[in-house]
Amino acid sequence: MSTIFGLSHNATLLVWTLIAIIFLILLISKYKWNPFITLLLSALMLGLLTGMKPADVISSITGGLGSTLGTIAIVIGLGTILGKMMAESGGAEQIATTLVDRFGVKRVHWAMMIVGFIVGIPVFFEVGVILMIPIIFTVARKTNMSLLQIGIPILAGLSTVHGLVPPHPAPMIAIEAFNADLGKTILYSLLVGIPTAIIAGPVFGKFIGKRIHTEPPAELAEQFSAKKNSNLPGFGITLFTILLPVILMLIGSITNIVDPEATSSLTVFSAFIGNEIIALLISVVFALFSLGFARGFTKHELSRFTSECLAPTATIILIIGGGGAFKQVLINSGVGNAIAEFATHANINVILFAWLVAALIRVATGSATVAMTTAAGIVAPVLALTPGANIELVVLATGAGSLVLSHVNDAGFWMIKEFFNMSVAQTLKTWTVMETLLSVVGLLFILLLSTVV
Repeated sequence: MSTIFGLSHNATLLVWTLIAIIFLILLISKYKWNPFITLLLSALMLGLLTGMKPADVISSITGGLGSTLGTIAIVIGLGTILGKMMAESGGAEQIATTLVDRFGVKRVHWAMMIVGFIVGIPVFFEVGVILMIPIIFTVARKTNMSLLQIGIPILAGLSTVHGLVPPHPAPMIAIEAFNADLGKTILYSLLVGIPTAIIAGPVFGKFIGKRIHTEPPAELAEQFSAKKNSNLPGFGITLFTILLPVILMLIGSITNIVDPEATSSLTVFSAFIGNEIIALLISVVFALFSLGFARGFTKHELSRFTSECLAPTATIILIIGGGGAFKQVLINSGVGNAIAEFATHANINVILFAWLVAALIRVATGSATVAMTTAAGIVAPVLALTPGANIELVVLATGAGSLVLSHVNDAGFWMIKEFFNMSVAQTLKTWTVMETLLSVVGLLFILLLSTVV
C-alpha cells in the first residue's frame, strides 16, 4: 500500500479508517441506508483501501461476522424468548404492581427504576419500552403523577442495563472482544449502574417531571387500560425466572474464583451452567413452565410466542454481525495496531479512550449497537498494548459511551417521542438529557472505581 502525501504507514492507515468511518456515518445518518449493508460496504472499502488482497478482505468479513455472532446470536434469541414469556404471562405487570404497593405512591418513581432495571436484563431496550408502556400509563393514572416522573426512571433502568449489564447483548459484544471476565463485569456493572440509574432516573425524572407535563396518546392510553390481565403470576416466581440467568452466571464466576484450576467436578459443572448460553437456555426452558404452562398456556400458544418474537431480532443480529465484520477488517488490515500505537504514544487513559470512541460513533450513527461493535474493534488492540488495564472497566466504559446523546438519528428517540406524546424539543430536554447523564455519570463512576480496583 502506498502512503498518502508522504505520511507514515500508520498515519495512512488511520486516514483510510477515518474515510471509511465517515462513509459509514454519512450513509446511515444522512442517506438512511440499512446499517448492515453499510457496515459490509465500509468493511470492504477499508480492506481494499488499506491494501489487503481482495480474497483476504472477503475472508476477514465472513470470519468476523461468524465469530461475532457465534455467541451473540444465541444470547439475543434466548433473551428475546425470555422477554416474550414475561410479557405474555403478565409477569412484568406483576413486578410493577407489587413494587408500587410496597414502595407507596410517594416513592413510586424509585420502584419504577427497579422495574426498568429488572425487566431490562433479558430484553432489548425497544422490547422493554413496549413492555413497560402499559405499566407507565397505568401507574401514572393510578398515582395521579406526571407521566415523565414515572417514565424517566423506567427508561433509565432499561437503558443502563442495555449499555452496561451482562448478559445483555450490547455489553456481551465488548466482553467477547476484550476477553473480559463475565462475573467481574456483572459485579462492576451493578456497582456503577445502580447509582448511575438513580441519578439519571428518579432524581432527574422528578426534576423534569415538574417542568414538562405530557399526557399519553389518547388511543394508546385507552387500549392499554382496557387490556388487563387479572390472573398474574406470583411476584417471587417471576423475579426468580428473570434473574435465573444472572444467578447461574454468577455461580459460575464465583466457583471459578474459588477454584481457578477447576480441580473439582463441582467447579466444572458450575462453569458449564454459568456459561451465558447454557444459563439462558436453562432459564428459557424454566420460563416455558413457570410463566407458560403454569399460567395455563397451551403448547401451541407457547410455540407461537417463541416463533413470532424471533422475527424482529433478525435486523439487530445482522447489524451486530456487520459490526463484527468491520471490526475484523480493522484488525486484519493493521489499522487496529496503528490505532493502538497512536493511543499508547498519546498516553490516553484506555478507559477514557474506549468511552470517547463509542460516544463519537453513537452520536454519528444513532445506534448504541453499532457504536458498541465498532468501538470494540478499535479499542481491543489498544487494550492488548496496555498492560495492567482493568479489562472489565473498559467494557463498561465502552458501554457507557454507546449511550450518550441520543438524538434525531436514533430510532429510540422517535419511539420515546411518540409514546410520551412529546415534541422534538421536549424529547431533547428529557430523553436526550437522561441518556447523556447516564453516559457521563457512568464514566465518572467507572473512573472512580478504577482507582480502587
